Amino acid sequence: MQNLLSSERLRAGLPARALDTGADVQYPGFERTAVPAGVVHLGLGAFHRAHQAIVFDRLLAAGDRRWGVCGVAMRSTALADALATQDGLYSVQIASAAGLRWQVPGALLHTCVATRERDRVVRAIAADATRWLTLTVTEKGYGPDLAALIVDGLAARRVAGRPGLTIASCDNLTDNGRKLQALCLAEAQARDAVLASWIGECCAFPNSMVDRIVPAATEAQREATAAALGVNDEAALSTEAFWEWVLQRRLADPADADALASAGVTLVDEVKPFEDAKLRMLNGSHTALALLGAVQGWETVADGIARPPVRRFVHAFMTQAAMPGLTRPELPQYRDALIERFANPHLHHRVHQIATDSSLKIPLRWLPALREALDAGRSVDLLAFACAVWMRYLQGRDEDGGAYALSDPHAQALQALAHAHADDTDALVHALLGFRPMWPPEFATDSRWVPRVAHWLRRIRAGGSAAALYEIAA
Repeated sequence: MQNLLSSERLRAGLPARALDTGADVQYPGFERTAVPAGVVHLGLGAFHRAHQAIVFDRLLAAGDRRWGVCGVAMRSTALADALATQDGLYSVQIASAAGLRWQVPGALLHTCVATRERDRVVRAIAADATRWLTLTVTEKGYGPDLAALIVDGLAARRVAGRPGLTIASCDNLTDNGRKLQALCLAEAQARDAVLASWIGECCAFPNSMVDRIVPAATEAQREATAAALGVNDEAALSTEAFWEWVLQRRLADPADADALASAGVTLVDEVKPFEDAKLRMLNGSHTALALLGAVQGWETVADGIARPPVRRFVHAFMTQAAMPGLTRPELPQYRDALIERFANPHLHHRVHQIATDSSLKIPLRWLPALREALDAGRSVDLLAFACAVWMRYLQGRDEDGGAYALSDPHAQALQALAHAHADDTDALVHALLGFRPMWPPEFATDSRWVPRVAHWLRRIRAGGSAAALYEIAA
């Protein structure tokens, strides 16, 4: 078995040997040494490598050599260094109802770490070949440090007389392009009004919506890669066959729209209908599922959706809580496709991974639907049940007694509230709904909302979440 993936091993005949294992494997369809880095990507995690990098790989394989990637890890050195050892190559196991196949994308050419090699990142953003800057830094990454890094690179481009960039956020933020633009312009304006004007005139910040389920990498995935490809891949991933990238037609080079469309990207004038549907239906129900799974002790989403009451709850959550007010085309078909994606048995998407940073996700994923339901006088029970499950999740112990840690920036404060009011359901509900970083003031006092959350938390505490779920799903 080869020690790792690398360009040299591919040229030495690795593909033929890997195919001898019987695996269906797709290797880079272009000569990587002839490709410059036209894209700088900030946030070198699993999602980018299983999504945008594969889109860029398609463009490169079709002969468009402008889409090679310089991948920037924001802090973690381990992944960047492992990928550098493997010449930027890694395997992606793609699972569908038809079975498993494998792809080794070749778009990732170089890797570096922003906290370790900041000057190198700035030079990459300013480089003559660079045309795009993309980001997957998570919702909590949009702060002053990110703005300073981007603006440093753009300032160097301007001084060098180079054109502006398309700067595309691919994070789960409503109006993500506009928010990133405002962040960068504020940073630039604080330095130099001329620089801010140049960024506003020469750079494009399209809104976008991206979708693909990408579980966190595990040792089991690395073992599966070794068995299928005959290599040890320290950066192995798994994902589903489905992917979607909806991008606003706001590009520094308008001709890029046709190129991206040829690779399967959907170009639109307005991303919001797609963005809202994803946030409320996919992300919103995913968070509810993950919290319920953590409380009940499931390992993966597929474990939960295989249970009829859980599937009924998710269907009802999407239909009754999430879909009203949405305008994406063909919402029922989108809902049904989402549920089937959740049920994919090959995707080991762990509930605790999805539950990470719930205090940041819930306001984005549940509150717009909750506001609309209250304004329209509709039932809020499904959202109230999900909220009660979140409150139960804060105990840090599942219903079988198994302990788990919360990965959340507000974990300490939220768990302190949960423990302080552990014996009084009403006090607990009021304390947690009064936590201002998550909940606006009206949700701590609304007479249509607070009693329903308290009702479902009592039901969960009295008879367990499974009994409460059966009741709400019925």
